[in-house]
Amino acid sequence: MKKIHIIGGGLAGPEAALQAASLGCKVILSEMRPLRSTEAHQTSDFAELVCSNSLKSESENSAPWLLKQEMRRANSFLLQAADATSVPAGHALAVDRALFSERVAQLIAQHPNIEVRREEVTTLNESDPDTITILASGPLTSSPLAAELQRLTGTEQLAFYDSISPIVDAATIDMDKVYFAARWDKGTADYINCPFTKPEYEAFIDALAAAEKIQHKSWEQIPALNELGAPSSPTASSSAKVGSQDAKPPQYFEGCLPIEETARRGHDTLRFGPMKPAGLTDPKTGRWPYACVQLRQETLRADSYNLVGFQNSLKYGEQARILRMIPGLENAKFLRYGQVHRNTYIHAPSLLTETLQLKQHPNILIAGQLSGVEGYTESIASGLLAGRFAAALARGEQPMPAPRLTANGSLTHYITHAETKHFQPANITFDLLVPLEEELRKKIRDKKERHRIQCERALEAWDIWLKA
Repeated sequence: MKKIHIIGGGLAGPEAALQAASLGCKVILSEMRPLRSTEAHQTSDFAELVCSNSLKSESENSAPWLLKQEMRRANSFLLQAADATSVPAGHALAVDRALFSERVAQLIAQHPNIEVRREEVTTLNESDPDTITILASGPLTSSPLAAELQRLTGTEQLAFYDSISPIVDAATIDMDKVYFAARWDKGTADYINCPFTKPEYEAFIDALAAAEKIQHKSWEQIPALNELGAPSSPTASSSAKVGSQDAKPPQYFEGCLPIEETARRGHDTLRFGPMKPAGLTDPKTGRWPYACVQLRQETLRADSYNLVGFQNSLKYGEQARILRMIPGLENAKFLRYGQVHRNTYIHAPSLLTETLQLKQHPNILIAGQLSGVEGYTESIASGLLAGRFAAALARGEQPMPAPRLTANGSLTHYITHAETKHFQPANITFDLLVPLEEELRKKIRDKKERHRIQCERALEAWDIWLKA
């Protein structure tokens, strides 16, 4: 049996390692931290959650729920760790970051088929007949490894900006000015809600518009793109300078827009985005506030909360000043400020098969955000599939793609079949799933019922695939 080498200890890498090892394969898991860190990571832990601590909705028959249900049925090790370290978050699955990483590390350390190497991998041996490689080095892949990937693929990586939300010390929140509630009373009332009046909101928006932003470093600049959507020169990603003719303005991922960018699109845009008050009845007034900021629990001890959707690229001093304009946070102590950092991913429609193999080098698989999926759960799911595909290849078998009807299959189908000129990373949504037949759509007008049927079909197809 061939050995499996997995590069990257984020989310996809450990899941792939545990999947392949549980299927009897010998696995080497390489992680460069702490020998070399990245611009966004704070620890050398496996499965560090860099941005938020949420793995999205657990509402039945939602797209994120479906993806997680499929993963649970496939024995996702990281999802088990998430379930075991969850913190109250209404209808979402959120975790205690430190405990989650600790549990994943234990699973890896205890598995006899996994060898961990703390090393920076800078070369990929595509011609080694005895090794299957999974590249899951993440959106901040080191420059030498990125250059090696460019050598193999003959194309550059695309880039966008991703974000980190601020975290506040729970003891410094003025609880007399806030209230606990879940939107539309779905799930338990685990979110702290900071209500704005109209004047407070307008003052906040004005301050946000005038705030000073951090200038992105040269390594974060996005080079000019060619007609395929890929950078036009092999050295552009490392050499483009702020303000140069070769650099492009920031290309943010729409699901993680900085608040100042959202506010720039219109005075009320934040009220229909992360500050949406709908369904958050204030018990003091019996009405929805004009706008609202939600805080989500960070740890099991409930000693810190993150500001939901409040990623930004403001200077830290500006963040301290402006975020303290939020009702209830006037005297807040921030344990971490918001950040925006560059992420990279390959042009999957041109490069990958539906089994996550490089078309030109089938012994190398790409998993996680580097493959073009976006989000924690999606990255773990990608690792789950890659680990299973690699195990099949190690046994000398041809891996079977996940069924198109399923959430996993639909997500993989998207990144490998998307229109090449406008390819952008994707979260799991019902838009990616196979729609119901036209006759059935006309018959069933209720969207929730349509989604229920799609989920039912997906889980049935997934179970058949698992057995096969």
